[in-house]
Amino acid sequence: IVTVNCARLLKADHHATNGVVHVIDKVIATTTNSIQHIIETEESLETLRAAVAASNLNSLLESEGQYTLLAPTNEAFEKIPRETLNRILGDPEALRDLLNHHILKSAMCAEAIIAGLTMETLEGTTLDVGCSGEDLTLNGKPIIANKDVLATNGVIHFVNELLIPDSAKTLFELAQESEVSKSMDLFRQAGLSSHLT
Repeated sequence: IVTVNCARLLKADHHATNGVVHVIDKVIATTTNSIQHIIETEESLETLRAAVAASNLNSLLESEGQYTLLAPTNEAFEKIPRETLNRILGDPEALRDLLNHHILKSAMCAEAIIAGLTMETLEGTTLDVGCSGEDLTLNGKPIIANKDVLATNGVIHFVNELLIPDSAKTLFELAQESEVSKSMDLFRQAGLSSHLT
């Protein structure tokens, strides 16, 4: 699937006497802002803006390149426990891993995403990007609230849930989601939870 500024290419290579015509499915709008500029001006990305500044990712997101930013909205940050959010925001390494987990290494418009596509993030992890009917999905969940916001250096899809990589979780948080959750209960009963958090 070929796209031009997120417009789908319908018919290619119509040769004319004075050039070539390619037919696309929408009007292409002018794109003048970088991903960083969009983050700085979009109200629903206020928490993300602060997180990007704290992790010094500003220069990356305004540099030349082609990235896909899965931009967590304010609502996405509000969904996770305040204690967890404060811990990540206060840990530069965990925060950088979290944000890099939301940046894909290439620009991916919604039109070019097919079910079962696995994409690598800047953190080195992978995300399963797919579609279910009209909805785009991430790891099987339809959490993309707004798609195909174009920037000069890539494309932004707004997501309403935070994607937290394992590297940004404590041992306790990792264990709660795994097959050793009962062991965690024993650590808690023994008063050793603090070592895992």
